[in-house]
Amino acid sequence: MKKYYFLFLLPLFLTAQVTTIPAVVTETGEVEIIFNAAEGNQGLKGYTGEVYAHTGVITDKSTGGDDWKYVPEWGDNNVKYKMSSQGNELWKLVITPDIRTYYGVPDGEEIIKLAFVFRSGDTSKEGKGVGNTDIFVTLGEEEFIPTPPISKSLPSGVKDGINYINDNTVTLVIYAPGKSHVHLLGDFNNWTKSNDWQLYKDGNYWWYTVENIEKGKEYGFQYLIDNSLKTGDAYAEKVLDPLDSQISSSVYPNLKSYPVQTEGIVAIFQTGKTSYNWEIKNFQRPAVEELVIYELLVRDFTEEGTIKAAMDKLDYLKELGVNAIELMPIQEFDGNDSWGYNPSFFFAPDKAYGTTEDYKKFIDEAHKRGMAVILDVVFNHATDKHPFARLYWDGTNNRPATDNPWFNPTAPHPYSVFNDFNHEYDGTRTYFKEVIAHWLIEFNLDGYCFDLTKRFTQKQSTEATASNYDASRITILKDYHAAVQDARPGAYTILEHFCENKEEKELAEAGMYLWNNMNYAYCQSIMGYASGSDFSGGYAGNRGWEMNNLITYQESHDEERTIFKAGEWGTDGIKGNLNVQLQRAAMNAAFLFCTPGPKMIWQFGELGYDISIDYNDRTGRKPVKWDYLDVTARASLLESYIKLNDYPHNVR
Repeated sequence: MKKYYFLFLLPLFLTAQVTTIPAVVTETGEVEIIFNAAEGNQGLKGYTGEVYAHTGVITDKSTGGDDWKYVPEWGDNNVKYKMSSQGNELWKLVITPDIRTYYGVPDGEEIIKLAFVFRSGDTSKEGKGVGNTDIFVTLGEEEFIPTPPISKSLPSGVKDGINYINDNTVTLVIYAPGKSHVHLLGDFNNWTKSNDWQLYKDGNYWWYTVENIEKGKEYGFQYLIDNSLKTGDAYAEKVLDPLDSQISSSVYPNLKSYPVQTEGIVAIFQTGKTSYNWEIKNFQRPAVEELVIYELLVRDFTEEGTIKAAMDKLDYLKELGVNAIELMPIQEFDGNDSWGYNPSFFFAPDKAYGTTEDYKKFIDEAHKRGMAVILDVVFNHATDKHPFARLYWDGTNNRPATDNPWFNPTAPHPYSVFNDFNHEYDGTRTYFKEVIAHWLIEFNLDGYCFDLTKRFTQKQSTEATASNYDASRITILKDYHAAVQDARPGAYTILEHFCENKEEKELAEAGMYLWNNMNYAYCQSIMGYASGSDFSGGYAGNRGWEMNNLITYQESHDEERTIFKAGEWGTDGIKGNLNVQLQRAAMNAAFLFCTPGPKMIWQFGELGYDISIDYNDRTGRKPVKWDYLDVTARASLLESYIKLNDYPHNVR
């Protein structure tokens, strides 16, 4: 089961999604579970057919919140899991004669929680928590009554998030307007709700200083908001997820175990962390006009799918002539198998690819070889795991609430996925400026590629008008570009923008660099079609630009592979003839690299990757093809790339 967040249960109040009789659940005696289909994701609201509980337990043998024990097969319609309708959207499950017997839990194994997903008999509908999360009932959890908060001024010099005062003291600060109570839960208080751990209130800010911390020890914690919502810290540089148990110890050794006492994303603080010792401290970034960027998805670049394994390929990239690597998103994303465009925590590197030190070592080793490292970042949206989304959430409509200052309830543009940030709100921009500075300084990065910046606007648009000139969007992007330069002067600001030429030209003149998608023309060329194969759009001068700030490419993570199209739809003599396709790929490369300006290569493009972008679904794992090196014609294409990249830059 996939579980990222939770629903807190308020005993006896039938406005909650699940209530229990008795209110405090123990192992002794019968338990009634009352499910309100009108709450949570409302997946069973209005449903009148048969409803069943898919249920298990979290025990002391569970490796995390996703590790349910003693669970039936999905779709098991045994009468013991059947629920009875109580009317008014309420359904009842009776656990009898007691919890241990019902689930078949052996003596000596401690039961911590009951876990639920409610479903229709045919499994087509599911009743879950807000954001389609699983539902938990904690045993022995008594009703907790918060006391009025104490007003107290913020300590001098602290800011939002985790403030390290010294090796034994941390001050936590959260901005939460309109909230009545904020408490701390964590390793330091055994995850127990207590008014002794209620945060002080200072206007719209809440804060608490945790003392007597053990230097170097990782502490997990969450904020309990209004006794009904648990969330991590948006500024946490490491988080724990219920799915962490899926990460191999070879990828992330000694990863702290996810605490089974709670649900949802857990933030980490750690005093006295050992700093990474950078070997290359003053890396000289390549001139933009000489950039040969290699776009790389860590997951699909090596069989191991780790940043450490990718590090072993740096000499290959150096030989290829690459002088910049663009990593697809590595900031904490939902799950462990992703393109990374579903971010949830922006300060934390995703653990699925390795440790923080692994990431830093990769950047250091790239710098040793004269290669810059650029990070693809997704600032246009976040999933509902992000604390800012969770703090103000409309459960009825399953989207950010209208009083959420950071997010739009509905996106003003037609490209929305997940939850759309409002970049006109100063708080949103302040947050992302801190994210920008953190990675540039802490990870010694050389710049960013901002994902689909067309979305950075509050101006209402349609598919037909979204690319039209937008002065407000330009202002926002200039503000972010200034933050990049403030943190690391000369760092690259690259935009995946795709708006009208007037707007892109203005952004280029402000010092930013624009992706230039020439996939269609290069696909037409390799397939043997004259129509549409004009490469003149690859040169900034042909768009009236004085600055050659176009980063031209024939393939990216988001475009179909040219060789695949040649194999499927090439003209006579091309389709079905790999050798001819690879020769034409070398021809395309010659046009690309001999056009003035920076360039980008999608991984394995230099070897003629011919597997469709839609293989195993668009964002699914793709075959890793280092065996292409053993194919003579593919090795010949690689040699063409090497020679072209070695072509004198001043001739381009």
